[in-house]
Amino acid sequence: MTHFAIDLQQRTLVASHGTGHGLVGHVVANLPSEVTDKQALHLSHTLTFMSKCLWRCYTHPASAAMDDLAPNSVGWRRQQSREAFSTVLPAITDPNLPNEHGSMIVCYDPVEESAHRVGRALHAIKHTELTERVVSDIECEIAAISSAELGDLTGRAAQAVHLSRADPSPVQIQAAHQLLDNDPLGGSELFTDLDPTAAAVAAAHWLHAAAEVAGELAGVDTTRVLFEADNITAIQLETPTYVLEQIKTGRTPLDIVTELIRNALKVADGEIPDLDALKADVALAEQRAGEYRVSSPETAAALLKELRVTLLDPMRPARDLLEDLLDGIRGCWTLFREVSFEIELEDEDDEPLDLDDEDEEPEDDEATLAEFCELLRLEVDRD
Repeated sequence: MTHFAIDLQQRTLVASHGTGHGLVGHVVANLPSEVTDKQALHLSHTLTFMSKCLWRCYTHPASAAMDDLAPNSVGWRRQQSREAFSTVLPAITDPNLPNEHGSMIVCYDPVEESAHRVGRALHAIKHTELTERVVSDIECEIAAISSAELGDLTGRAAQAVHLSRADPSPVQIQAAHQLLDNDPLGGSELFTDLDPTAAAVAAAHWLHAAAEVAGELAGVDTTRVLFEADNITAIQLETPTYVLEQIKTGRTPLDIVTELIRNALKVADGEIPDLDALKADVALAEQRAGEYRVSSPETAAALLKELRVTLLDPMRPARDLLEDLLDGIRGCWTLFREVSFEIELEDEDDEPLDLDDEDEEPEDDEATLAEFCELLRLEVDRD
């Protein structure tokens, strides 16, 4: 979201938002001399809160609610909030105010009510030019959200690279596939230029292909590839292995990734996404811990502490998932390289490989990586 603040020295209202490369800021308006610090700070607070409400419509679209949009359902409320975008600017310029009895209409929808709060803050200041500049800036904010929903993360919409959207744009998924085709191990652009949910969908597809390639060479099942790789170098196991197991059952990367992120977003909101699954996990954890309570109480306690409501970090689920999936792809590469070297040693009739030869090893490693990447691209094309 966009953060609004007051530069008390320069007497300006400023706004800043994130991009994939850092924060950018701009001056929204100069503050009139009659505006008190308290009034200015209250205005910046209401603007920041409104931006949060607006961008929540991006991260929590009605399409990801998994219901039929019946009245008062989660999806229905989300759709109401998105449709309330059209009320934002009128509410800022003509907000609900207390009547002569002190009563005031408060809107049920958070987007609409947040706009009325901004309007009331501006009404207390009573400065036409300041109101016009705020309205102009909020127009840009709404346009940025609309662009992000369509998969265009340029300009002010670039802040979406830090957000976890429960329903990724097909345009962004295709862009992520292209970046992974250029660099199958995953380049920084996946984090700096793209919606992380869309990038995670593409990465899940490429992880499965990488597991197929490495598993075929190593003679292990795709769901066991990362365990073999972890014996060589430490990698993230739980989440990428879960994704591979789910793909093996016939689920698509899109379904798996969006479910993981939807569940993590629910946890961030204080909800339990799947109570029955949680009960089963608790029962299994208690059963495993029970085997150690007498012989090793520390082990039993550690097993119970491993229990998690979600596999992802609820505060940054999409980027967390993307990091884990790319780590899994690199783990597949590690196993492929290790097995390739072992095969090469066998083919050399027990002639020792000179690992100290600084010229030879990088060249062989580069050739092996090129082979792995090409096999990976072919596997993705087959899928």
